[in-house]
Amino acid sequence: MKSPVGQYLDRHPFLALTLLVFIAVSAVPVGFFLLLVVFTSLAALVGVILLEGLVISVGGLSLLCVLCGLGFVSVAMSGTIMVSYMVVSSLISFWFSPRLLTQQNPSADCQLAMKAADFEGLYQE
Repeated sequence: MKSPVGQYLDRHPFLALTLLVFIAVSAVPVGFFLLLVVFTSLAALVGVILLEGLVISVGGLSLLCVLCGLGFVSVAMSGTIMVSYMVVSSLISFWFSPRLLTQQNPSADCQLAMKAADFEGLYQE
């Protein structure tokens, strides 16, 4: 991404994930709001201009409340996803660490102990 916003999101993956989750989750309420605007505009053509202003204002406030709630939910979901990723990756790196392979092979430990004893003998002479 060559735009400044794209470069910023490349440097901040948690913010990019939060934005992606927010856009995905808020698509349905925005669609319902636009549908409400279209229907109230059709009602305004019939002659209910005052009712349209009231309904769009209430709908706009409702949309604002819903989007604020979805913003909080998307931040929480992104945090949960990031924490889960960090926990799973650390568990996987712990499970498959080379430390466990040397503990399972006692002959390698014995060889390392013999080499260490040889080095100690060299330093004492």
